[in-house]
Formats: sequence, C-alpha cells, structure tokens
Amino acid sequence: MKTILKNSLIIIFLTFYSMQAQDTIMPLWPENKIPNRIESDEKEVRDYTNILRISKVQEPTIEVYLPSKSNANGQAVLIFPGGGYHILAYDWEGTDIAKFLNGKGIAGIVVKYRLPSDVSQKEKYNVPLIDAQRAMRMVRSKAKDWNIQEDKIGIIGFSAGGHLASTLGTHFNEKVYAAVDEMDEASARPDFMALGYPVVTFTQTTKHSGSEKNLLGDTDNGDLEKHFSNELQVTANTPPTFLIHATDDGSVPVENSLLFFQALKDKGVSATMHIYPKGGHGFSLAREDVHLRGWTERLFEWMESLE
Repeated sequence: MKTILKNSLIIIFLTFYSMQAQDTIMPLWPENKIPNRIESDEKEVRDYTNILRISKVQEPTIEVYLPSKSNANGQAVLIFPGGGYHILAYDWEGTDIAKFLNGKGIAGIVVKYRLPSDVSQKEKYNVPLIDAQRAMRMVRSKAKDWNIQEDKIGIIGFSAGGHLASTLGTHFNEKVYAAVDEMDEASARPDFMALGYPVVTFTQTTKHSGSEKNLLGDTDNGDLEKHFSNELQVTANTPPTFLIHATDDGSVPVENSLLFFQALKDKGVSATMHIYPKGGHGFSLAREDVHLRGWTERLFEWMESLE
C-alpha cells in the first residue's frame, strides 16, 4: 500500500512539474519597477464568451510554452495578440498559437502587454513598445534555461498585435525606458518577424483608425503618426519578415501588408507574403478553412528556410 501511495505521489509530482514546465507565467518587470506606470484604481478585466478578452492590463507578463527537449528545434516565437490596442484576444491569437507552435518543436511565448491608458500610464503610446522590448530581452536572457538558441528568437503579431510586432521590428534600438536590471543588456532585436493581418500605417487612408486612436489618442499629431507608421521606419536592419493577409479584410485593409512588403523590398530586407482572396479579419489559425489554414505550414517552411 505504501509503495502504491509513494508511486502515486511521484506521478502527481511529475505531472505537476511537467505542467509547470510547459506553461510558466512570469512578470515582465520587477515589483514596483514598471516603467511609465501611474498608480491608479484601474484593474485588469477578463471577459470570456467565445474567446478570452483581456483589457486594462496592469501587470504585464509572458506565458511560456516549451516543447519537450527531444522535439525542440531551438527556435522561439514571442506572440502578440491583437485587439485594436483595446483588448487582447488572449487565447485566440495568443495561447492557441503558442500550443500550435509547440507541435513543431518551437517555443511559444505569449506576451500580455499593457494596453494604452490615460489613467494608469504616462506617454501611453510608448507603453506597448516598452513591454515588447522587455519581453524580447527577457526571453533572450533565458534562452539557455529554456533550450532556445539566442539567435533564433522571432515574433508574431496579429492585427494591432501585428502593429506592435512591426513596431518592435523597426524600433528595437529606440530607448523608451531606463534599464532596470541585467536583462536589459540583451538585444531587443527579433531575429525574424511574422505579421498576421497587421495594422501598419497611420498616415494612409487604409489605416485602422481604432488602433490609432487607442494608441495615440484623439489629438492629431503628425509626428507621432509618422513615427508609428512602420512602413516608414523600415531599415536594412529590419528582421526578415513573413506576412499574411486576406484581400477581403474589412477591418484592416490588405494595403497595410502591401505597404510593409514594399518598404522591406525597397530596403533589401528578405520578405515573404501570402495574400488570400477570402478570410476576412481575425482568422487566427483558420482551422475551419481548408485553404486559408495552410498559412501555418507556409510559416513553418519559411522559418526552416531561415536556418
């Protein structure tokens, strides 16, 4: 009886340990050292109907999903869920993506970044980028612990999360916060970048006005609009990029991806783009669309080609 009990406890412990190893949530910042934060009564809100929607994020985190060591290929992808800079479609464009990547031996790290707020932040337009830079530096500093190669850490973002990803990919050297610890010595440059139906421009008629308003506010500011129109910020050092978009996207026009692709081409940056005739906006893994869901295989093929 004692042997059975002992074995049962071992199984429970190993199962718990395995779960923890596969899904670990870590705060991005040391306690009381979150940049651009204003103390307020604002609280995080979680709403779950068909998907988990998180808003008013106060404590940004990363949620780490690691494949088994025997399956791991050394690559990692930070994931930025979309939601118009108003909410995060946290499972639909976050944890579901991480689990899917794990099936290919890729570490998936979901970034629960702060959304712009006039109540709890200073310079709210910089806050998502602050958290994105920190997330990249944190993952790079943990690479050895997580069986990740430091030069194979990329990003993927969807919709407004695609805007944040493209912002990180073009503003990774911009100093938007003061270093808080040794992690901030690591590079914030992604090694590669994937953008799903991304918001890119704030200066063209094809912009997504909702994302612009939430990030930059109501006041017209041409300098900020240009600064965060990421097709204008591409350089030769922008990471290789993979883009997907649907032509019939009625929320974020396909021209956003076309603009970014052209900017990459003009700067000599390797770029791959897949434009689908149908799919609308926010299709995530598109598991119910036989044609559209192939984008994930195209992504994996592209990632393999980078090695």
